[in-house]
Amino acid sequence: MRKAKPKKRIILPDPKFNDQKVSKFVNHLMYDGKKNTSYEIFYDALDIVAGKVKDEEKSALEIWKQALDNITPQVEVKSRRVGGATFQVPTEIRPDRKESVSMKNMILFARKRGGKSMAEKLAAEIVDAFNNQGGAYKRKEDMHRMAEANRAFAHFRF
Repeated sequence: MRKAKPKKRIILPDPKFNDQKVSKFVNHLMYDGKKNTSYEIFYDALDIVAGKVKDEEKSALEIWKQALDNITPQVEVKSRRVGGATFQVPTEIRPDRKESVSMKNMILFARKRGGKSMAEKLAAEIVDAFNNQGGAYKRKEDMHRMAEANRAFAHFRF
């Protein structure tokens, strides 16, 4: 490689839960540098989740983390050109990319949902992901299905 790899930026933990994962999620959720607004949306969503899932002994933050784990893909397919043909080659995902992909999927499908506010949409998506359903969970299942279908091309891995 000609250029050096860029240094990893240190992400400060969030003020309420003192958790880096929450800060990363809020950064993905943010529009136009409005970090306070996205923190409000996230914390409101967790309050709504706590109200919806009362029978669990877990906190809202633990439910959110479990929901993220449920929608985190293990493998993905990448296009690889071999002799004029393009193959979908299944590859494992790096841990930091797994986290990022799952957060982006959750936010994407929360935005697509019908609902009053973004906090309510996000809360609904978190509850669905916690219960192994919803758009983000379906996306993960589709990614795994694609990788399984193209397992024959795994020897083209790069």
